[in-house]
Amino acid sequence: MRFVVLGAGAIGTLYGAKLATAYDVTLVGRRDHVDRIRADGVHITGLEETTYRVDAVTELPRIEDDTVIVLTTKVTGTRAAIEPVAPSLRADTTILCLQNGLHSERLVTAVVGDRCLVVRGITHFGATFVSPGRVALKAIGHTVIAPSERSDAIAAALSATGLDGRVSNAIDEEIWRKLIFNCVVNPLTAVGRIDVGSVADERLDPVKQLIIDECLDVARREGVRFGDDFLAVINETFRPSRNLSSMHQDLLRGRPTEIDYLNGAVVALGREHGIECPVNASLVAIVKALEARRHVSV
Repeated sequence: MRFVVLGAGAIGTLYGAKLATAYDVTLVGRRDHVDRIRADGVHITGLEETTYRVDAVTELPRIEDDTVIVLTTKVTGTRAAIEPVAPSLRADTTILCLQNGLHSERLVTAVVGDRCLVVRGITHFGATFVSPGRVALKAIGHTVIAPSERSDAIAAALSATGLDGRVSNAIDEEIWRKLIFNCVVNPLTAVGRIDVGSVADERLDPVKQLIIDECLDVARREGVRFGDDFLAVINETFRPSRNLSSMHQDLLRGRPTEIDYLNGAVVALGREHGIECPVNASLVAIVKALEARRHVSV
């Protein structure tokens, strides 16, 4: 089994570095990042201090047999990442979509058709891009993969390299659980210009609960039900984190966010079911306004 990490940002670089301890791995990323990795390796800081040697390129010249493409781009960059490699895909290629939001695998399938297997996954690791060749590991978690004929082997490879791969028969629930976390944490920290841990401030509980309730209403109409106290779980889980959310980082860098695939996806699905989601819709509008201004001050 070979691995190609398509979209070597923070999470992609972390996954590529870990997988390279036991497998043939190629990272595909931006020129400055690739040059630094080729010269000095990947340096992981934060919860560990380790340098990993990994092959890195700016373009993938070909796809070898039995390759798993780990797609870790933002959902907004899916088509741009997949289209160049689509003609080289093989029947034994697997694309593992480790992305946020709903239905990212559908965006991939729309490009590749039936050329190869496309599998949805979720990562519960947290990482921040520090500088070219350097990534800070902020949270150690696990990797959840939807069932498929190749998922067990991929999960075993992830587990063997410290990425704790798990195949879940409840992948829809897993996707919605992380979506709800993201719908609360990402926009509130991005709009408030606060770190992730600050979202646990109890003064924000009323707005957090409104976001959660709208998400749960839509999830139920999609056939997904929870018994979780999401507010308590979010506060407890994220309170220790001093990380910046990905949406916060995107706004600081003047990049498009994934708001359309998080809160925006909830609003769109809600509309299909006749459910109004005014709080999530307001967050979408605010974040889009900040994107338009290219607001970069803290």
